[in-house]
Amino acid sequence: MAQGQATKIKKKKKSVLKRAAQARQRAEVNRANRTRVRTLMRRLRTAITAADATAAGNLLHPTMSAIDQAITKGVLHENTGNRYKSRLTLAFHGLAAKAAK
Repeated sequence: MAQGQATKIKKKKKSVLKRAAQARQRAEVNRANRTRVRTLMRRLRTAITAADATAAGNLLHPTMSAIDQAITKGVLHENTGNRYKSRLTLAFHGLAAKAAK
């Protein structure tokens, strides 16, 4: 544009503003769910590496439940969640087998 001329400012529609607000809210909820799942997985992994069978046993069910909820809410892809669950249960059962010996 030529110097000195005003630029056109496009007015934002109400629906665009609403959609942007909904996206921010959804992102916040997704972030909270993802953080909760990752925290539980981290706690379970540390209990497994510390060879603490009782703590790992107490954390296994809530962790699996949180992963399932994340899958349901669309925070995690189904295959990703199932992979996490599989690896964590294998590690837990390996620990339980060592503790039984």
